[in-house]
Amino acid sequence: MPTNESKSSLLFHRYNTNTCPKQQSQQQQPPHPRRSPLTCATPVPDTVSRYHAHVVGPNQCCSAVTQQISAPISAVWPVIRRFDNPQAYKHFVKSCHVVNGDGSVGTVREIHVISGLPAANSTERLEILDDERHVISFSVVGGDHRLANYRSVTTLHPSPDGKGTVVVESYVVDTPVGNTNEETCVFVDTIVRCNLQSLAQIAENSVRRN
Repeated sequence: MPTNESKSSLLFHRYNTNTCPKQQSQQQQPPHPRRSPLTCATPVPDTVSRYHAHVVGPNQCCSAVTQQISAPISAVWPVIRRFDNPQAYKHFVKSCHVVNGDGSVGTVREIHVISGLPAANSTERLEILDDERHVISFSVVGGDHRLANYRSVTTLHPSPDGKGTVVVESYVVDTPVGNTNEETCVFVDTIVRCNLQSLAQIAENSVRRN
């Protein structure tokens, strides 16, 4: 779909400053064949961190967002593993429809996003679903949006005190023409962080109710 570049840049800026707390600017490093964007204050086990090593092309950027949740993995994982129901915690998703598959790896979904974003819909494929290690990954394979070749990996591991959960979500994505790597990462980080904050609220509320 034809896109006005200056308008898209304004949408990036407007959305980041008005929706969630503005993220700190990230200094971009030269692209490498494989790079991990993890800069977490909370230690990430090697068994988890290896999933966040992304192949990053010359016109791509990658980043990661961490969220601590005061609820056990048993309360968080059932929400996040539902590839067919991302709107359970992703407020920017208006609706989701599974177009192929049964929820296992290879399942394809089509999501429609709320108005106000530089996107209309996204077609996404489930790449990893590991219930034992608590890893889920999907890639964007089509749709009407500006985040081409987007791949996301989300992992869960116990918090250091053993009472909660640490969620790490990393991604790699093409940098749209007319935007910088920094603008792209700030935009995507904002959405991911808002989603994970929503996930935390849902999981923590479920524990309180029980």
